[in-house]
Amino acid sequence: MQKLVETFIHTANVFDIDATLSLFAADAVIDDVSVGDAFVGTDGVRDYLERFFVGYNTSSKLLSFEQLDPSHANVRLDFTGDFGHEIGVLRITINPDGLIERIDADLE
Repeated sequence: MQKLVETFIHTANVFDIDATLSLFAADAVIDDVSVGDAFVGTDGVRDYLERFFVGYNTSSKLLSFEQLDPSHANVRLDFTGDFGHEIGVLRITINPDGLIERIDADLE
């Protein structure tokens, strides 16, 4: 699962939206408390990536990775971009196919 997270960070950092989307299940959800919205399915995840990664020129750096069980991990990221600097916390759930099924995101 750590490799999946590292690939997610890399593809998002180079703004390769299609490669990043390929890591997500078709019905995936990103629920981001810090923006007050949930983004559902391929179109929702694409919108999230375009708005908050590409739109703010966001670059992410992995600070910590904690695998909770085979399907869940907690990840801390250092985010920088046009908004400044933030530390984010992601709880990532993967499905049996190894695709991201859900990300619950917030800022510290």
